[in-house]
Amino acid sequence: MSIIKLKGVSKFYYNQKTIASGFNKINLELDMGEFVVITGESGSGKSTLLNVISGLDSYEEGEMYINGEETSHYTESDYELYRRKYIGNIFQHFNLVNSYTVYQNIELALLFNGHKKKEIRKKILDIIDLVGLNKYKNTKASKLSGGQKQRVAIARALAKDTPIIVADEPTGNLDVQSAKSIMKLLHKISKDKLVVVVTHNYEQVSEYATRKIAMHDGRIVEDKKFAEKRNVPLEEIPFKNITWPNKILLGFRNAFNVKVKFLLLFFVYFFLTSIVFSEYTNLRKLDYDQYDLGYNYYFNDTSPNRIIVNKQDRSNFTKEELANVSKLDNISKVVEDDISLDREYYLVNDDNSLEMYGNIFGSVANIGELSSVDMGRMPSNENEIVIAGPEESYYMMMYKDKIIDSVMTLHDARNDNIYPENLKICGIKFIDDKEENPYMGSQVFYISDKVFQEMRKGSNVAYSTVDITINDHVFSSKTLNPLYFRVVSNKNLNPGEAYVLQNLNQYCRDYNCTNATMNIEVKNIYYEDSIDVKVKNYTTKDNLKGLTGLKSYEDNVEKIFISEEDFDKLFEKDTYQISVFLEDTKESAKTIKSLQDMGYNTIFMREVIVNEMGEVLGVINIVRGVVFMVATVILFFISYFIIKIILKSRNIYFSTIRILGATKTQANELLNIELLIDINIAYFVFVAIVLLTKSGTVNVAYVQDVITYFKTFDYIAVYVILLIMSLLISNRYAHKLFKNSAMSTYREEA
Repeated sequence: MSIIKLKGVSKFYYNQKTIASGFNKINLELDMGEFVVITGESGSGKSTLLNVISGLDSYEEGEMYINGEETSHYTESDYELYRRKYIGNIFQHFNLVNSYTVYQNIELALLFNGHKKKEIRKKILDIIDLVGLNKYKNTKASKLSGGQKQRVAIARALAKDTPIIVADEPTGNLDVQSAKSIMKLLHKISKDKLVVVVTHNYEQVSEYATRKIAMHDGRIVEDKKFAEKRNVPLEEIPFKNITWPNKILLGFRNAFNVKVKFLLLFFVYFFLTSIVFSEYTNLRKLDYDQYDLGYNYYFNDTSPNRIIVNKQDRSNFTKEELANVSKLDNISKVVEDDISLDREYYLVNDDNSLEMYGNIFGSVANIGELSSVDMGRMPSNENEIVIAGPEESYYMMMYKDKIIDSVMTLHDARNDNIYPENLKICGIKFIDDKEENPYMGSQVFYISDKVFQEMRKGSNVAYSTVDITINDHVFSSKTLNPLYFRVVSNKNLNPGEAYVLQNLNQYCRDYNCTNATMNIEVKNIYYEDSIDVKVKNYTTKDNLKGLTGLKSYEDNVEKIFISEEDFDKLFEKDTYQISVFLEDTKESAKTIKSLQDMGYNTIFMREVIVNEMGEVLGVINIVRGVVFMVATVILFFISYFIIKIILKSRNIYFSTIRILGATKTQANELLNIELLIDINIAYFVFVAIVLLTKSGTVNVAYVQDVITYFKTFDYIAVYVILLIMSLLISNRYAHKLFKNSAMSTYREEA
């Protein structure tokens, strides 16, 4: 059975409205062990016949059999398999990869046949030596002469070791002596193979031919055999698909072997990376801007860099623990007793002609940034305070020239607690940076440690449930107006004594609570405490001033007075809750983890903000997402058209490897790997610039936004987007490039 049989086979070429004949009604059988020479003038159809035999071209009429199997139903993938399994090509125009060395061109054919790189080195070197190119094994094909390139093409065909060798004008670029040695070599290997040579110079190969086929005008006009047919069995040569390590090897080789192409792709991908980062940064920036529209019912200070911290067992912080927290990276300041941050206070003078609202950010002693003032002077005693705020705020514009040396009283705006009177404003600090003053438009009061301790007690009063029990009657601040039955301190009482409001007498024997025992219990999320006191007297409009020293009965009628010592026992506690302020919010996850690893609970303010425009913002976010997607699609097509132009120089390469037997899928995979390498380099160069900007080594203003708004997840998200875009570009280009046969594509590009 003949290995190749053509029965009435015709080949036509279609060019717009005309049809040209390559050859007509060819009947031919070719057997193993033959050295067949096809000759004829130019245009006779000999090269077209060779291309059909080798599976580079299809045919339109008749039937071709390969080892007895019909091929009229063959698809492009079937022909790819046939070329890889049966055909070794030697081309008139070499079809080498010019950017590869001699060694790499020969190696390429073997890698696609599934050989391992380490196993084929000796075979490649032997074949290079056989064709006389040992001196040039590491020389790129682009540097070789025409004759040397032809030797590489012959060596590549020999390396495949396929049963059929087809050669189109194999000696056309060789000198007489080299041509003779090459033909002698081909004749030698034809002993156990089928060798088909197309040439216009029959005399050059006549002494080696076992069969001569002459063609004219697309037909065989002569078929002469010079030797008896030999029965050479067809040995099935096992082959495998190219391995993934070899695909990756070729992908890296292709990415870097043409420097101009690599640099162009790098710049395109770097531009693409920068634009995607920019678009994504705008999305993140808008998310951050939405934060400014939010609020929290419980927390007054909603600074985005604030983390509230307490201990898991609700116990108080020790000085050592506070010091350890302050040593953590990315923490700009630690505020003890941070409840003060979430309450508003006001200062008022005696005649109520001057009133200023603000927040307490801590005492002067533990606020390190307050090292100087812009008006007045720094505090010199415990009753002096400094006010800080924007110079353009209403209060500062109206009162800055009047408040220096003003004597005022500090009040809690929520529950009207009054802290030490006769506080003198000795200095003013102007703050313009929002990072330093999160309240912008409100003031910050810097007070002494002594006043801060009084304020801490007031905060504990405000956030505690106080239950008063007398004669089994319980009065709880949970159910009563917080201004009623409110416990306050009075310096006229001794420990264990109390003055109660007159209305309590109705719950005591003989309507008189004097000398009755009263229990006061305090509860909050951090501690519980209680004391028993004896009622010394009850207050009336007539005796209030005499008992307590207070003038206004209306302001004190519902209060229960206890001694300062007892009040301190109930409400003067250590620090149970603190707030830390971050230097860099984008590193919040790392700082939170560090705090949690130390055994602390955390509340990140940015995560507990409520936004009443949630539904509207949801729609806005959808629109933004659509805009981002549309912009990304537009960017994809722009990048694709630019990369398509750059990759056009690679079309010959991909046509060549398909001619050698690579499938469309394998060629596409190589293109994917090559472009993925380029996009990864561009991405990580950009990330390196981000890191250098972060460290202060370089200063790129645009990159600062990325540093500000990006988290680890965002870098991963952009990376995935870029990988997907690169694969889509590669696959779209491959679809266009590989839609035609390998030879058709090669002709178009060549």
